[in-house]
Amino acid sequence: MNKIERLDAVLEGRRPDRPPVSFWYHFDAACASGKAAVEAHVRHMETYDLDFLKIMDDNRYPRIGLQYGVISKATDLEKLTVLEGNEDRFALQLELIDALVQRYRNEFRMITTVFNPWTVLRQMTSSESGRHLPPVIGQTGDPRDAALFGFLREAPEAFSRALDVIAQSTVNFVRNCLDAGVDGIFFSVRDDWVDTPENGEGAYDRLVKPGDLKILEAARPGAFNVLHVCGEPVNFKRFGNYPVQVVNWADRYGGPTIASVSGWMKPVICAGLDNLGTLASGSPEDCEREAADALQQAGDRPIILAPGCTFDPASVPEENLHAIRRFVE
Repeated sequence: MNKIERLDAVLEGRRPDRPPVSFWYHFDAACASGKAAVEAHVRHMETYDLDFLKIMDDNRYPRIGLQYGVISKATDLEKLTVLEGNEDRFALQLELIDALVQRYRNEFRMITTVFNPWTVLRQMTSSESGRHLPPVIGQTGDPRDAALFGFLREAPEAFSRALDVIAQSTVNFVRNCLDAGVDGIFFSVRDDWVDTPENGEGAYDRLVKPGDLKILEAARPGAFNVLHVCGEPVNFKRFGNYPVQVVNWADRYGGPTIASVSGWMKPVICAGLDNLGTLASGSPEDCEREAADALQQAGDRPIILAPGCTFDPASVPEENLHAIRRFVE
């Protein structure tokens, strides 16, 4: 099987010649766009001979119309307007997609990273550092969470409108991405930032889920849409019926386990590797054992072998990544 046939077999519920595998991390800030970004993705794919490419999006949502590019007070929410999805940083990501599609068309499937409106709004409450690290798990007292809670309490209508504006803009961006040639999106959501006592009961379903579904409806023409449930899910089951082909999550440290969902979750499972633990602190043999355990948990169900999120390349030995790639052969 070639890489597209192998992945498509799993998407169709068939067992391929071997499990497809991929992993990803944030490249240096200098590799967010342009030739450097293309070369970073090419180097990553060709170093590890992965089965599909998750195109990183470190350009992030355009901060158009905001003083200093930051939402610092509730009235700033009203400055957000619906974007066409092809301007400013959106344009940089579309250029990256186009270059990678031109280079690798028909060799393997490619998906581009998209963040949901709550995550985007959270990012915009602080200045950008240009450095993107693996996820922080649990409630950490991040001031961005406190800022969103304050805006929601002070100006609930403006807050809801801002989420909808970002959703509409992201819909436009997603359509442009599909037109540029990607096979789908890697849609990142996180409910442990939302369903907190401060935000009130049912906050995610009330405030965030409608925008999620609007964006996924725009992505529906894609053959390979992945829902990434980041962090430590409060209610993982809510995501089990999202209209995607694949669900990716941190089964090792965020939960639930592969074994506990394999009997009921309809989308394809994409999980099994501990990006914060085993990849960084384990040996190549530990990584192989973890991969084997993931396949055993899945039983007769074919899965995509992947980490629960990004990893820190400075902390993960390349030998561990090569060991995982060798294991699936």
